Amino acid sequence: MRAETDLGRLLSGMRPELQPGTYVFAMVDDAGVPAGLAPVMSFREAAGTTLILPEAEAVRAGLPGAFRCRWITLTVPSALDAVGFLAAVTACLAESGIAVNAVSAFHHDHLFVPVSRAEEAMRRLRECFGPGS
Repeated sequence: MRAETDLGRLLSGMRPELQPGTYVFAMVDDAGVPAGLAPVMSFREAAGTTLILPEAEAVRAGLPGAFRCRWITLTVPSALDAVGFLAAVTACLAESGIAVNAVSAFHHDHLFVPVSRAEEAMRRLRECFGPGS
């Protein structure tokens, strides 16, 4: 898979996909991820480890979840050193007052948006970046 750096091609080819389910952000201490959890993302920082995981998993594990959200994958293969892609995408959503937490993975970028605004976020991305979006 060839990672794209050209902003025009990234924006015209991103094809956002709304993933099923509801997700939350949760924190765990230095003990790490509890057994049996499969977070879609974890990030360790000085204050603890942030997990993004299905809400049902957080509830089962007794982890308080914050920011109930839906997950949108921007399916264009974006390079880790691409410039301006997430800035353009998040600006589009900000114009409509839609909060977004963006996560970059090796091949794609991912957006976590409030549950109640997920369909609107998908519509806004199509409006901002064309019918392929």
